[in-house]
Amino acid sequence: MDQQKSQSVSGQVNWNRDNNTVESKPAAANEARVKGPLTGKDVSDQVRSARSSSRRSRKSEGAFRTISEVADVLDVQQHVLRFWETKFSQIRPLKRGGGRRYYRPEDLALLTRIHHLLYTEGYTIKGVQKLLKEQGKKAVVEAATVAPANAQPKSDDAAKVQAKTVREGLSSSQRSLLESTLDELKSLRKMVASK
Repeated sequence: MDQQKSQSVSGQVNWNRDNNTVESKPAAANEARVKGPLTGKDVSDQVRSARSSSRRSRKSEGAFRTISEVADVLDVQQHVLRFWETKFSQIRPLKRGGGRRYYRPEDLALLTRIHHLLYTEGYTIKGVQKLLKEQGKKAVVEAATVAPANAQPKSDDAAKVQAKTVREGLSSSQRSLLESTLDELKSLRKMVASK
């Protein structure tokens, strides 16, 4: 029985069974990584590759996608997509006989942006609805392509001000719990670095 010697744990980390080690590749500095809520796997590359071609079916960029293909790309279950259709009137897939849904490339772009806003940026459904209502579908989708290029890291002063604001909003028990967690994380980092 010849089994694979290394098992992929996530997009950038591999577990080697032979010597019980973890091998990791550093992520690009400003590259936003998106983990799917269903399996926790990194779906950033899948979202990008879905625009050019599907691995399974080798569809063209302009081809319509079924609900199962879109669900696989976004790493959500199909019922989540159907639920989003009820909450976001901007999502309107074509429906064929028997109620089969076919998503256009622009539907996939919007769903990808909604997924990012909900699962990565922490928006609520009402927050995304408000954003779509105020800015419009086109502006929200375009913001996804513009934002990473314009993103600039916060200065140290801005980060300190934000940290101070957060600290002031915590109770003493919350603060002590966070400090003990930080100390534990620092000791774990030292343990990993020493190996």
